[in-house]
Amino acid sequence: MDFIDDAEFQIAIDLDQGARIASLKWREMEFALPFRGEIGTWGWFPMAPWAGRIRDGIITSPQGEEFQLPVNYDPPHAIHGFGYTSSWREIGPGRALLELPAPYGGATVEQTIEVLDDAVRWSLEYDPGKCELPAWLGFHPWFPRDLDRGDSAEIDFKAAVMLERASDGIPNGKQIEPTKQPWDDAFTQIRGTPSITWEGAARIDIESDAPWWVAFTEDSEGISLEPQTAPPDAANLGISGEHYLEALFLFSEG
Repeated sequence: MDFIDDAEFQIAIDLDQGARIASLKWREMEFALPFRGEIGTWGWFPMAPWAGRIRDGIITSPQGEEFQLPVNYDPPHAIHGFGYTSSWREIGPGRALLELPAPYGGATVEQTIEVLDDAVRWSLEYDPGKCELPAWLGFHPWFPRDLDRGDSAEIDFKAAVMLERASDGIPNGKQIEPTKQPWDDAFTQIRGTPSITWEGAARIDIESDAPWWVAFTEDSEGISLEPQTAPPDAANLGISGEHYLEALFLFSEG
């Protein structure tokens, strides 16, 4: 476990559980959902070397060779990459490194988490080495709907475009006008700065240049706003993603 104790922040990073933020406290309020029985429903975790689902867990090299990815967490699809299920190695304060398994052998992912005044900066960087497989990155923070004070969470999230989902819940590539909540959807052309407010307690603004975001509001206990360099199933949709992702989470009174 890696700990950051800086002014008003106390952050615990569980390196053996996907280098996820297992606890994030600001002014004694907890902003990371605790373990709820499933590996993908708690904490703030990195998604690498892919974010979201890949249909049937099939990833294809530029030469057309197909590789089967693990599908044990969301069969028949591969979900959220190797990062959130792996043990990472600490390489400095708030920094962790993961050497990826096959078929991404030789590639690595580095994560950095740091406190800047009233903000947390989270970054991911993918180094492909000699691996030529498609890769894209994402952040998956689970925010609690309710803190120990204030009102329930309300999100401010606007985008011009949403990807339509196929019957299996994975984007089919068609761009549509965003629907009303609840969401488990991918968006692009984000308008303004996404935020979450617990009226009477706190507010988090999320600043990121990420071209894609996933918003998940179908959980009764948590909300997730996920900056990503490409959407779910990006490789099969013909969308490529950058190998670096950064987001700044700015905390203020709600």
